[in-house]
Amino acid sequence: MDKPIDEIELETMLLGRRMNPGTSRRREGAHIDRYSSYVLLSRIAVEGPMSVGQLSDAFGLDSSTVHRQTNAMLSDGLVERIPDPEGGMARKFRITNEGQHRLELERTANIEGLGVVLADWTPEEVAGFAAYLRRFNADIERLEGRAWPRSAPSER
Repeated sequence: MDKPIDEIELETMLLGRRMNPGTSRRREGAHIDRYSSYVLLSRIAVEGPMSVGQLSDAFGLDSSTVHRQTNAMLSDGLVERIPDPEGGMARKFRITNEGQHRLELERTANIEGLGVVLADWTPEEVAGFAAYLRRFNADIERLEGRAWPRSAPSER
């Protein structure tokens, strides 16, 4: 590792491994069985009901992949199919009360876990790290042409 970019590659790989609970270990008391469900539910929570096509576009995934993931979420009771509220032909997925509850529990557990990891960091270090992660992800999204809807930092 002689260049900082080499170190970034390693560290982002390790971060992704740790942030995806299905890869190396299953967190005790997990509220959502699949990391893909957590990500999809998070997007639906921000955007409102979404169709398979909208989810496919949002994530750059094949519709068959999204079908498998949404079918798993239907089976788990996390989402339900509804007619398009805007009158379109495609049915959309809406988070159920159970799905919203489990998403909130999962997010709270994730935030608490991050709090443990960052306990010895100063508030300025935590804020700086958050700003760099936001910028890093926003630049990836810009290059892919798929932005994740976010509130402005001052709105949080």
